[in-house]
Amino acid sequence: MNKQNILVIFGGQSSEHDVSCMSVQTIIRSLNEEHYNKYLLGITKEGEWLLVDSIEEIQNNTWRESKKHAILSPDATKKELIVEENGKYKSIKIDVAFPVLHGLHGEDGTIQGLFELAKIPYVGCGVLASAVSMDKFHTKVIVDTLDIRQAKWVPVRKSEMKDMEQVIAKVENAIPYPVFVKPANAGSSQGVSKASNREELRKSIENAACHDTKILVEETIIGREIECAVLGGEELKASGVGEVLAAAEFYDYEAKYFNAESKTNTRPQFPDGIEDKVREHALKIFEAVDGYGLARIDFFLEEGTNDIVFNELNTLPGFTNISMYPMLWAEKGMEVTQLVEKLVQLAYKRYDQ
Repeated sequence: MNKQNILVIFGGQSSEHDVSCMSVQTIIRSLNEEHYNKYLLGITKEGEWLLVDSIEEIQNNTWRESKKHAILSPDATKKELIVEENGKYKSIKIDVAFPVLHGLHGEDGTIQGLFELAKIPYVGCGVLASAVSMDKFHTKVIVDTLDIRQAKWVPVRKSEMKDMEQVIAKVENAIPYPVFVKPANAGSSQGVSKASNREELRKSIENAACHDTKILVEETIIGREIECAVLGGEELKASGVGEVLAAAEFYDYEAKYFNAESKTNTRPQFPDGIEDKVREHALKIFEAVDGYGLARIDFFLEEGTNDIVFNELNTLPGFTNISMYPMLWAEKGMEVTQLVEKLVQLAYKRYDQ
């Protein structure tokens, strides 16, 4: 068997740069050495593309010192990565790409479009699904058509913030306190905060505006935070349903990655019929956004009503050692090495269709 050249891309310019650097280590270790020649491409927060020699450089955080600058060839007939070091150039043929990038410029359709132009097969959702799923405004517009409940929401654009009194009035007329405030295009709960009064709402909107020009203000749903993983191309599968037990008041960035008290449960107990309904909703939403490959879809199970309430969709979920997506598939008997191989094969299959 001829080994394939796989380009694994990590880092990126989003607020989830550090999470990507954790996720990519799992992916690299899981790729079969007999099947793939692995090429690691790190993108710094400033946007430099650097060829990285080893996983150790990522582990010890020295990869940004690489002198090997890289770019994808604009000639789609070649499918090459062009690398420059000390004025000398070389090219590397790329058979498939695995973007382990979370958030803006990685999970939002931009790099997916670059792969499309270069005609390089790649892991994960395409341009459309990535873009509309990253933008929480447009995800909500799509889910509104599916007869699936989601939290009431008010959109706020940064340009509206010139008149904050009017913005606050718009929110208060639509949703009671407390409310959650989120950037429309940020993941890993970056820039998310809870507001219980007018002054907190003002600060929360200003904080979210540091991450995006579009902000989402949502009603608070009190209940259990649950998640479902979707995998596949033409034939889709939904995993079991996991539960997040946040150490903080809500599952924010710090609680998710840096608080050891936060827990995930891949075998929670639910009332009869709930798990099947969550899985059904997850598949329905994934198909509606034209998903392909993988996604993690998050819901609430509302306290008192047991209503399933859609929260958000992540087209490139985390692959850290505490990430729910690989854990849910492991619970179904698919270990991470099998999962990663399945994702790569799906990348090829999309181009064979």
